[in-house]
Amino acid sequence: MCIYVSPLLPTLWIIVAVAVIVAVWLLIGMRREGCNCLVRAGSVQHSRVAHRAGNRSTLREHITGHMATRCCCLLVLLVTLGTCDGLHGRDLAHHGASMFADLTPREMHDVRDYLHGQPELGLTASQDKTLKKNSILLMELHLPRKHEALRALDRGQAKPTRQARVIVQFANQAEPNITEYIVSPLPVPTSYTRKTFKGDKPIKFESRPITMAEYSHINDILEKITAKAHNLLFESTGGFSFNNCTNRCLTFTDIAPRGLESGERRTWIMLQKFVEGYFIHPVGFEVLVNHKDLDPERWTVEKVWYNSQYFDTVEELVERYEKGTLKKVKLPDHDDEDLYSTYIPRGHSNMRTDIHGPKLVEPQGPRYHIDGNFVEYAGWSFAFRVRSSAGLQIFDLRFNGERIAYEVSLQEAIAFYSGDTPAAMQTKYIDAGWAMGTVDYELAPGIDCPEIATFRDLHHYYDTDKPVLFKNALCVFEMTTGMPLRRHFNSNFQGGYNFYGGLENHVLVVRTTSTVYNYDYIWDFLFYQNGVMESRVSATGYIHATFFTPNGLQYGSKVYNYVLGNLHTHLIHYKVDLDIAGRENSFESMNLKYVNFTNPWSHKYSIVQSKLVKTQHQKERSAAFRFDKKFPRYVHFYNPNEKNKWGHQRGYRIQYNSHANSVLPRGWREENGISWSRYQLAVTRHKDSESTSSSIYTQNDPWEPVVSFEDFIRNNENITNQDLVAWVTVGFLHVPHSEDIPNTATPGNSVGFFLRPFNFFDEDPSLASRSTVIVRPDTEGKPKVQRWTPEVIGHCVTDKPFFYNGTYPGV
Repeated sequence: MCIYVSPLLPTLWIIVAVAVIVAVWLLIGMRREGCNCLVRAGSVQHSRVAHRAGNRSTLREHITGHMATRCCCLLVLLVTLGTCDGLHGRDLAHHGASMFADLTPREMHDVRDYLHGQPELGLTASQDKTLKKNSILLMELHLPRKHEALRALDRGQAKPTRQARVIVQFANQAEPNITEYIVSPLPVPTSYTRKTFKGDKPIKFESRPITMAEYSHINDILEKITAKAHNLLFESTGGFSFNNCTNRCLTFTDIAPRGLESGERRTWIMLQKFVEGYFIHPVGFEVLVNHKDLDPERWTVEKVWYNSQYFDTVEELVERYEKGTLKKVKLPDHDDEDLYSTYIPRGHSNMRTDIHGPKLVEPQGPRYHIDGNFVEYAGWSFAFRVRSSAGLQIFDLRFNGERIAYEVSLQEAIAFYSGDTPAAMQTKYIDAGWAMGTVDYELAPGIDCPEIATFRDLHHYYDTDKPVLFKNALCVFEMTTGMPLRRHFNSNFQGGYNFYGGLENHVLVVRTTSTVYNYDYIWDFLFYQNGVMESRVSATGYIHATFFTPNGLQYGSKVYNYVLGNLHTHLIHYKVDLDIAGRENSFESMNLKYVNFTNPWSHKYSIVQSKLVKTQHQKERSAAFRFDKKFPRYVHFYNPNEKNKWGHQRGYRIQYNSHANSVLPRGWREENGISWSRYQLAVTRHKDSESTSSSIYTQNDPWEPVVSFEDFIRNNENITNQDLVAWVTVGFLHVPHSEDIPNTATPGNSVGFFLRPFNFFDEDPSLASRSTVIVRPDTEGKPKVQRWTPEVIGHCVTDKPFFYNGTYPGV
């Protein structure tokens, strides 16, 4: 029997010691009696009966059977020890997964109550409308240091203490500031310490994200602005207004970054019709508000833009409008029945509507296992979390018990725009600054995820006074891709075949979304049966549109009679902390070059062919591949000290599915905050102080960021035989077009990367799959099917009706 007690080394050593003693006793007995392990131990009972009858020959059988019993006991013991070792690794992974689990609502409540109980902090409710207050902005798990986590995952030592990262806004004091704290231990905190960034960079108060309290004051000043311009807006929009409206209201979108240099907090705000899909209903009115002061009564309007014309004040605009000395806007009459931004079907459809399309089913139930945040599937195991500030992450990624990566995590997503209006010119969205991880709203079964998926709730604590529940915000499911993982038809070239072999391609998907205002990002991690992992993001949602001007056609496409779809580039950044057969890894790139040599079997001819050229990268700078340089054909991470059966160093490579390019020239103002975007790939040595490549503050202060990725590679450290981290940038250019109405579809808008084994295994590990089917002709030419799983005839779909709630309440 194999009993897993507790992940503590002393206990394991006791078990091993007892096992060794038993093994020695068995070996001594075997040596005395002469062991033939091929004799079946099942003959023992028979020999005892025969011995009582005085049968000498069966006495020999009894002795032989006794020796066989000891032999087989030894074999069972050795097999058991081996199994225990395998289970031990699996159980440690399972046991350690909770280190990476997001904070529970109870932990959030306890941390909040503890910090509110510290009189020196002077914390008050976040939802209080005043801006001059000390309050909690964000609370999330603070990850343990890697070496501490690995001691628990690999050596069975105690797990590190759970801790919370808490961002506090101190605005009720002479010098307002933002301070981060590490609160521990959880679940009953007793201490807090200040968290610092690399180089102890300070966090400017103006770099903080906008809170609901600040938005309420922005709304108030817009009420004052639009009251002055009521007639202008009412006439321009066909009866829409910001104040005292019913079904014809105006709303707004605020643009970031909020200024042109560090320390500013002034925002361009664009008015839109408040209808379904209001993002593509601009009305040609934009205003620049300076809201740096903590007293909203001292906020000012610095500029107004109306139909390609700039004004210093709202009063100046209104005066000229009433005098008729400017170009006026007159939008088409609004018709609720012909709302171009709605999802309501229109146009002719050739698809039958009386029957359903194909559905994904699990004929005999799920083949994956989830326990908390721990997932197992087809040899894979990993832990997951959704970081409130950035999004989906996985940890301790293993295949067949071997760790492939310690961490694969989303770091940042940006969308940099171009345009002719001031709002479009200024739009450079850096989405962690909008708490990208907290906008993972409910997933709809049968649409966002298959009905058969396992759904999980998520909790976040951001700009709130209690945890907020996001129902069914993450899903896990297995699917068939509709494409074989492997197949071959072996023709006999005589109208028949020798055999057909094929393996259905099943893959496990972990999915969540981020709806950052107009855009919806669908985040996927996919796990294949052959040891391949894919990270993929699919963009959908509404385009960020501005009011059409003739000059705007240089920056996009006209998608409606007064709407410009602005060109923009999406870039997504990932951290991939690889541990290939251990932490001591190296990195090389591979390219091809032509070689020309004399044909050895026909000397008057030459051979020209490609030759593999490998480049070993020994320093971080050498392994930072800029977008303006040619990217290697293969990028390969391997363990120099571990080889497979064929003598190759065991490794994994990163394969890109991306059309990305840089968004700004190197060093240009806002580009300093996204220096990671300079590189398609950068490789660094692991450091706990370099845990993230961006921060929640970069959006509102990209000019002097507290996290500068360039600092990670500035010291140009050695990366040979080290614990390596790959920083991966993927993305695409989006030039909006008329088919983006009503909103952007996912086909063609998905990018990402693969982690693919490269000599890591001795052969394709999917050979272990029992879903293989082989067909051979028998002697009569009839097909003979060989399979290892039962044939499934008939399928079923869920009997649960479609349900979607859409709320995210406090808990």
